[in-house]
Amino acid sequence: MALTVVFVYLGTMVWSARLSVSSSRTFPANDFVGMTQYVRLFNNDRWIVSLQHLILYGILFIAACLIIGFLLAVFIDQKITGEGVLRTIFLYPYAMSFVATGLVWQWMLNPTLGLQSVIQKLGFTSFQFDWIVSQDKVMYTIVMATVWQASGLVMALLLAGLRGVDEEIWKAARIDGIPRWRVYASIVLPMLGPSIATAFVLLFVAVIKLFDAVVAMTQGGPGTASEVPAKFIMDYLFGRANLGLASAASIVMLLTVAALVAPILYARHRALAGRGA
Repeated sequence: MALTVVFVYLGTMVWSARLSVSSSRTFPANDFVGMTQYVRLFNNDRWIVSLQHLILYGILFIAACLIIGFLLAVFIDQKITGEGVLRTIFLYPYAMSFVATGLVWQWMLNPTLGLQSVIQKLGFTSFQFDWIVSQDKVMYTIVMATVWQASGLVMALLLAGLRGVDEEIWKAARIDGIPRWRVYASIVLPMLGPSIATAFVLLFVAVIKLFDAVVAMTQGGPGTASEVPAKFIMDYLFGRANLGLASAASIVMLLTVAALVAPILYARHRALAGRGA
């Protein structure tokens, strides 16, 4: 595993960084062109559009997953009947591939085959739900599909945190007559900080990696209405044979992840070190 990390992960990162400052196209080039590829990248309208889509998607996806995952965790934590079955049902979508998820949701949202067609055949002829073919709304369909898949993971992480809350806290709250929502808001949520941070990091990485669901559901369309950076990189790497530009885009995304994840991991390390001391 150590060799894999050094030669496969770190090696490819260094190689990509090297290609990003070269004029490489179909084949790698050994020249040096400085920041030319990065300038070309941020002058590319398709790249800017993909970043805008990713920001919108990331905000909605992370917020929805955290909220729904927390509510599911609270629901499961009530020691309800059939807890194991429900936990499996909520977590099962995460075990599916994003390609399978995307294809299922593509069928359900298809105006001529899916939900809209079924409801119209039931007699509600004015019903319309054609978001997947709407340039203004297509990103929201991708949010719905991926939230359905990933919120179960957040539920599992936060449920583990909830199970670690001391029962004495709940007893004291009941004695003092404190509403449950106030206990969750003022006491439980701060205690779930490490679990929420872990879920946030995993969700943020999933946002940056968004590719399979987009390809399966929309192919980046209609037009470029659901274009995202990972698809941009793959298209320029394989479809347009532009190694330099694709490598520059991948390095930008790598630095974005590192800039956000590194401070979180550092803060968690300091907190753990402080507790140990």
